[in-house]
Amino acid sequence: MSPANPVHLVQHTIPDLIHSKLAFIATAPLPWKEIVLAVLWAVWGFENYILYRQFPNYAKPKPPPELAAFFPDDTFQQGQKYGASKAKFSAFSLLYNQVFETALIAFDGYARSWNAATTLASRLGYSSDNEIAVSLVWAMLFIVTEQICDIPISYYETFVLEEKYGFNKTTKGLFVADILQTFAFGAVIGLPLRAALLWIVKWAESSFIAFELIIVIIFPLLIQPLFNKLSPLPEGTLRTRVEALAGSLNFPLKHLYVMDGSKRSSHSNAYFYGLPWSKHIVIFDTLIEKTSEEQVEAIVAHELGHWTYSHPFKMIVVSQLYLAAILCVFPPFMRSSPLLRSFGFSAQVAAKSPILVAFTLFQLVQGPLDAMFRVGINALSRRFEYQADRFACELDAKAAKEEGHTQPCDGDGDASMGERLSQALISSHVGNLLTVWVDWLFSTWHHSHPTLTERLKAMEIIRKESRDKAVSQGKKEL
Repeated sequence: MSPANPVHLVQHTIPDLIHSKLAFIATAPLPWKEIVLAVLWAVWGFENYILYRQFPNYAKPKPPPELAAFFPDDTFQQGQKYGASKAKFSAFSLLYNQVFETALIAFDGYARSWNAATTLASRLGYSSDNEIAVSLVWAMLFIVTEQICDIPISYYETFVLEEKYGFNKTTKGLFVADILQTFAFGAVIGLPLRAALLWIVKWAESSFIAFELIIVIIFPLLIQPLFNKLSPLPEGTLRTRVEALAGSLNFPLKHLYVMDGSKRSSHSNAYFYGLPWSKHIVIFDTLIEKTSEEQVEAIVAHELGHWTYSHPFKMIVVSQLYLAAILCVFPPFMRSSPLLRSFGFSAQVAAKSPILVAFTLFQLVQGPLDAMFRVGINALSRRFEYQADRFACELDAKAAKEEGHTQPCDGDGDASMGERLSQALISSHVGNLLTVWVDWLFSTWHHSHPTLTERLKAMEIIRKESRDKAVSQGKKEL
């Protein structure tokens, strides 16, 4: 096969070139532990700097002038306090996790836990040479340890922070049940998936792409029902509205669900999932309770805009391309004995370089790339949100055109779809006590959605363009 062939280029030429350039990693005794610790603390410092930039916004006494009419003063002040409390909690969480990760690295926690996993696996009847068995025990030890260490943080966030501002609906019994279900999921589903993944990589030296694709598919089908109940949306005007909207767009709607989100929180949302030919729309019960049917319909229209433009699929493609690029760099690390030795692994273990261990340490090394990728994904997501907003805003004009009108049809005296979406976004921000003052760098780093002010301004421009176009069309017909 010619090296100029695109498939050969992607599968062999480019990877071989990368591997040759990074071949030194497999043998060079670099101070990997010190490099990782330096990078971890640099990222931690940057995230705290961003938080420091954002924090003064919570002290502002009034919302932006264009939003002042929608935010009662007491609600705005409560939202500012909520934002400040979350920022303080975020700073503490960052430090808590940073200290935990630093201690894990500095005191050779990865190597010590591997030794413990080897001992435990031998007691279960598995040889220390059985890499998959020892790796699964090692992974389970880490999952349990991380879950236990995360309990104080989760407990405070749920029963102190969210409780204080009236959002928590989780009982202590449910909190414990969620933890146990997470453990059970890790044992019943997570471990077999990891075993299959390790077998595939050992057999083909391939990638972890299959694992991520499986999670994307099975999460809403198998995992989500473990934590929330999905019930058919009752017959009524809301169901009629949503089904009519989906039908007008040829959306392959199979089920329309309401989720008992109020079981855990009073925050609200809506989304869709499913295979290309069979989709399911899920609306939180809290959204139905807090928002008018017309606004819920507008939110669903926004979500269907994501489907129309294939945004979820595009996100998956971008993520898989990034993952493929990362995994193209992984093989030199997978064979790097110095990498494992730097983190305290014995010469015997380092010589074998277990795949799961090598990949875990590799993730620590390339952590900054992940951070930069998240920033890029956030930027792409914000672009998609603008497109979905535009789609919803232009639905009325599209319907009017199909019916032969020159003016957008609002239908039964309702406000336009764009106006209802704007109202829904405002109601969501007010109801969820979300801040409307956001530092640009904080938003760039953290936010997958544009700010409320940005979205409202963009939708107002879209509505003005639609009105001007309708007026211009009407003049032409005259």
